[in-house]
Amino acid sequence: MNTLTVITSFNEKRREKQIKYERSMLKELTIQMLRKKVRHFFGTLSSGAGVILDQAIEEGCFDIAIEAYLLGSRFSRFGYYGETVDQVKERSIYELEQLSDALYDFIQFWVNIKSEQKMDERLMIKCEQFVNEWWLEGFNRGRMKYKLRLH
Repeated sequence: MNTLTVITSFNEKRREKQIKYERSMLKELTIQMLRKKVRHFFGTLSSGAGVILDQAIEEGCFDIAIEAYLLGSRFSRFGYYGETVDQVKERSIYELEQLSDALYDFIQFWVNIKSEQKMDERLMIKCEQFVNEWWLEGFNRGRMKYKLRLH
């Protein structure tokens, strides 16, 4: 019975440490940074239904950006210990693909985009690039924290 208590306590401590680390990483992000990258990759996304929904779409992109950023920061310790960016990215390829697909589906659902094959391919590429850009941002900032021993 005591062993189970210790394991539960260990898992709780690990989760607390992870939350603390993620909070410290998120302090470096600003809404302006997120908005600038969304506009860089997608322009102004419009649902055609009004400003409130358009802001919700933008915030949905923010959510994916933050998830990719935190994913990159979590994997940054491997870069700190000597793996290349490409090697580390391979470790998280499944999660990156899930985030890219989720962003693509989200935008396709809410934004009025003509359903042309060429347009769909360009949107998917932009979604992948957007997610990769935020993953790399989190990776680089996380690796810097490890180098400075701020984790």
